[in-house]
Amino acid sequence: MTDKIDGVLRPEHIIPFPDSISEEAQAALRRQVDENGVPHNAQFSMPSHTDGEAWKQIQATSAAWYAEAMKSRPASDEPDPQTLQIEQATVHVATPGALASEHHVLVDLHGGAFTFGGGEACKASASTQAVQYGLRCYSVDYRMPPEHPYPAALDDCLAIYRYLLEQYAPENIVIAGRSAGGNLAAAMVLRARDEGLPLPGALVLLSPEADLTESGDSFQVNQLVDVVLPGSLRENNLLYAAGAELTHPYLSPLFGDFTRGFPATLIQSGTRDLFLSNAVRLHRVLRKANVEAELHVFEAMPHGGFMGTPEDRELVEEVAKFIRRQLRLENSKQ
Repeated sequence: MTDKIDGVLRPEHIIPFPDSISEEAQAALRRQVDENGVPHNAQFSMPSHTDGEAWKQIQATSAAWYAEAMKSRPASDEPDPQTLQIEQATVHVATPGALASEHHVLVDLHGGAFTFGGGEACKASASTQAVQYGLRCYSVDYRMPPEHPYPAALDDCLAIYRYLLEQYAPENIVIAGRSAGGNLAAAMVLRARDEGLPLPGALVLLSPEADLTESGDSFQVNQLVDVVLPGSLRENNLLYAAGAELTHPYLSPLFGDFTRGFPATLIQSGTRDLFLSNAVRLHRVLRKANVEAELHVFEAMPHGGFMGTPEDRELVEEVAKFIRRQLRLENSKQ
């Protein structure tokens, strides 16, 4: 007699791209898979977290690719950021032409699995976020492993927050992070609170990597279904943690104590996002702690969005409305 399967047996089958999303979003999904239906990103694997030299090579290749891609980027009216050094943290500051308020500020924490997304990509993000939300944007180019593992990135984010608290009222600061940046945003607020600092006015977490143990349901259900992030980031997580316990709230904020105060939070994900469970579980934890929290889940959206579709524009507008409401920008004066 065979043992009963402790789960659901899913026969191999094709998961079609749904008609329930825009044509642009359908096209975006199709571009991410090969002729056999396998996500392009599934054909690559990360090196062992113990192979620091291999990580440095991948990071150099990624940075060179992005720098080359930036050369073909069409001209835009986005502002040129100013780069500052605050303690050991590098930050790119962009001010939009149509500034909604001099008294409010956005802190942007980039994604990239704790290992990518800095440099020119981070600088470009500062400009984009500033224009999208009409706020001066501080995009933190935090230090990354293998040279700078945990807690270097968190230290950098907290250093920028401390710096901004000297210039802005805490309730006028919004912190936004996506993917690994969402992890850092939530973890930084927990640590700031634990160290006696005032809470920011709002938090925006876009597909946050809130659980580095990857224990949620979607890490199984959406494996290979997410065309952007088709599989585990375990090696990245172990590289970043550098031996620290992955369940510590400063590494996996999902496991934090939110009953001692936490700002109003917007959380976003998609039904095809590998991190969907992170978003759902974090939202439930916040609500159980009576924290004001919104959860926005987009149909068939993979990790990081479709990139330039009506759904992505809808998300930007949702975030903008949330920021305006929480920071009371409708009633603010320049």
